[in-house]
Amino acid sequence: MNVFISVYHVIRDLFVSPFKALKGENGEKLSKEERKKRRKEQKEKETVDMMSEAIKNASSLSGKDSNKVIDRIMTDGKADKENLITFNYVVKNDYGQTIKSSFDAKSKSEVEAFLTNEGYKIESITAKQKSKFNFDITIGPKFNAGDLNFALTQLSTYIRAGIPLIDSVRILAKQTTKPVHRKVYEKLVFDLVAGESFSKALENQSDAFPRLLINMVKASEMTGDLPTTLDEMSEYYTSIDETKKQMISALTYPLIILIFAIIVVCFVLIYVVPNFVNMFSEAGGDLPTITVFTLNASNFITNYWVYIFVFLVVATIVYIVAFRNIKSFRKAMQTFYMKLPVFGNIIIYNEVTMFTKTFAQLLNHSVHITDSMAILSKISNNEIYKEIIANTMNTLSKGGKISESFRGHWAFPVVAYEMLVTGESTGQLGTMMEKVSEHFNNLHKNLVNQLKSLIEPITIVFLACAVGFILLSIFIPMFNLYDAVQGV
Repeated sequence: MNVFISVYHVIRDLFVSPFKALKGENGEKLSKEERKKRRKEQKEKETVDMMSEAIKNASSLSGKDSNKVIDRIMTDGKADKENLITFNYVVKNDYGQTIKSSFDAKSKSEVEAFLTNEGYKIESITAKQKSKFNFDITIGPKFNAGDLNFALTQLSTYIRAGIPLIDSVRILAKQTTKPVHRKVYEKLVFDLVAGESFSKALENQSDAFPRLLINMVKASEMTGDLPTTLDEMSEYYTSIDETKKQMISALTYPLIILIFAIIVVCFVLIYVVPNFVNMFSEAGGDLPTITVFTLNASNFITNYWVYIFVFLVVATIVYIVAFRNIKSFRKAMQTFYMKLPVFGNIIIYNEVTMFTKTFAQLLNHSVHITDSMAILSKISNNEIYKEIIANTMNTLSKGGKISESFRGHWAFPVVAYEMLVTGESTGQLGTMMEKVSEHFNNLHKNLVNQLKSLIEPITIVFLACAVGFILLSIFIPMFNLYDAVQGV
């Protein structure tokens, strides 16, 4: 009964919630911008509700201090951008190359002063006209793990070579081939010239840089060892990038084979099988069950392929929307995936690797445990681990140990739990988390390689069976016809 109730609530949230967002408290219809703002506020409220109580009750925080921590962590450090104007500019660099981009500032004079200071020859600066028909369709400025790996390595090298931080960022801006990244680098330079710290400049671009990197840079500024932190974060994002590439590599070949298998089967059913229908009908007699099944499948796909295609597209869109916006649905699907044979272990090993590696980085840079848990909750996209982290924060607020929330949990392997307990009891939690990360990273790599070696032959066998089944359904009645003719 509980299963049916849960399904009901998921379906209700999927179809009712979007319509609720279209209207205000008095039932009035909201504009597109108001609906977007309301959805954003609702999403932020869900995150705050999950974590704020634990943060406020944490043993090391009280009163106004807890509110400061919540504001600092939950707001993502976004700068006030409401009064900024986007200016499109055309400039020429020292090599005579024309560069077209945009910059957000309060006035045209700020943009002109910045570009002149950077050594560009200005050709034009115009404010971007805002219109409801003006759509700015561009790729987001978000830096992925590969981008961060390269940028942090370069930045650390420049700083160690004695190049000032501002000039190092300028070099990154000039050498990047992505306009959206050049725009981000230019904003970093603008803030650094204005006297902001590097962590504050990154925080002002929190849409592009992850919260973990911002906090690590902030901690390094206190210790005065920025290059070491940049190297460590570069290694961290390198491991993430390698893990991602391993997963893509393991699934690319089987996925291509599967797509071609589906195309071949559909082609045979739609264009080949119908040519034999008239021949079988003229011959008369009873057809084998395998042939009847194939002919019915061919007729169904031929007559309803448009509806099948539309259904698949709609189902995919509904799934994506539900997964992104409905927490209960996302948690249910993630639980289902994590409990699948083999695939589930791959997901769990990857999540444990990322969790422990990130936790170790935070602890080794003297980030408070409560702040670390809040940051981990923001980084993770897995609802199961977010729930564990929220329980951990509640446990910490009551004076308990971190390990209490992980004890016996199906998503946290026993080996990782025992090493967590050991690190907690010996005071070497950061070191032990690094060991856990290395161990499960190796397990993840081995399992991905095993899966890759298994999926390829399984996919080929599937293709052979599917095509062979269709060919048998055609050849068996043809052999029967041949035997009948020979008997006559």
